[in-house]
Amino acid sequence: MLYKLQKKTINPVQIIGYAITLTVGVSIILILFHLYFDLKGLFNKQTDVFNDNAVVISKEVSAFKSLNKNKIYFTDKEIANLKKQPFVKNVSYFNFATFKINAFTNGRKDIPKFYTDLFFESVPNNYLDFTNKQWTWESTKKFIPIIIPENYLKLYNFGFAESQGLPVLSKNTISEIDFNVQISGNGNTAIYSSKIVGFSNKINSILVPDDFLKWANKKYGHGNKQKVSRLLLEFSNPNDTAILAFFNDHNYAINKDKLEFSKLLFFFKSLFLFILIIAIIIVLLAIAFVLLSINLIFQKNKKMIVNLSHIGYTTKQIAKFYKLVMFSTTIIAVFIALIISYLVRNLYLQKLKDLFEMENSSSFTVYLALIILVSILVIYHFLLNRKVAKITKL
Repeated sequence: MLYKLQKKTINPVQIIGYAITLTVGVSIILILFHLYFDLKGLFNKQTDVFNDNAVVISKEVSAFKSLNKNKIYFTDKEIANLKKQPFVKNVSYFNFATFKINAFTNGRKDIPKFYTDLFFESVPNNYLDFTNKQWTWESTKKFIPIIIPENYLKLYNFGFAESQGLPVLSKNTISEIDFNVQISGNGNTAIYSSKIVGFSNKINSILVPDDFLKWANKKYGHGNKQKVSRLLLEFSNPNDTAILAFFNDHNYAINKDKLEFSKLLFFFKSLFLFILIIAIIIVLLAIAFVLLSINLIFQKNKKMIVNLSHIGYTTKQIAKFYKLVMFSTTIIAVFIALIISYLVRNLYLQKLKDLFEMENSSSFTVYLALIILVSILVIYHFLLNRKVAKITKL
């Protein structure tokens, strides 16, 4: 009898409006998090080794500079001027090997025998987004970890391997290949074991740990002061429009694609945050709307609620019906939102997989949906009990 009486106080249109609004808001939030986790791997693939806000700059090589090699080096005055720019957070240098380097294998069935000259460079570790445990150098161990540009692997697979009838190699395969590195200079010669432990899309050089190269230059190098032909710049704001204008004015070469990618990543994150805020506002408005509706119902039927209290019904019994309506509506709305988010995800994944190599990412949207659901239910539980208790005490 109690439920039949309370049922007459509920306006179905308001409940349906609440359900639709909540479904829309939660759907947007879940779709955004699907997108974030799915695209995160794709973005990380583009910035896997090198710091997002760091770029490599050099001077443009012209016909005149090719005759006068000193023109390609940065002067102390030019470096000081770069450090003063408001968009530059930090300036550092490439450290390069000043000794002879050879790499070779002894050859085996699956790996052909080779011998080649190499060059080594290094950058400070704070410019690298790299967590491989092998990226360390210890003076007591004769092992040198190496990072190479991903383009080198592509050149081998689609150029050299094809022309020489050699097997193509994946990243995982080449990372398992051990080879030897011979370094010599200052009357000293040593052979180290080595392995490729990472690949870079941002820096076109063969990298070794900075502490190893500094030590090796002292022992095997010529010891002369190194001239600086390339600089590492870390931006405080990679989206500053003054960056490209400054480099064009000073005839500095910069990887504009990587800078544009940083801008795209910043735009994506900003858009994600903006839409997320809008979705949260929609959800909060839906909650506020239904609470206002419930409050109006309580005010309109105050006399009935007080009478129910006088004849023996407790606060929990009176509030139970309204909580049941709100709980069931909220559960259905969040469940529908979860289904919609997965349908939308399947649609955009079909398109993205045709354009990019995408890995299957684990999505946490189910847990997020549960968190949203539980949070809303807890809010309704306490507010409805409190509101009914306040009326019955009048």
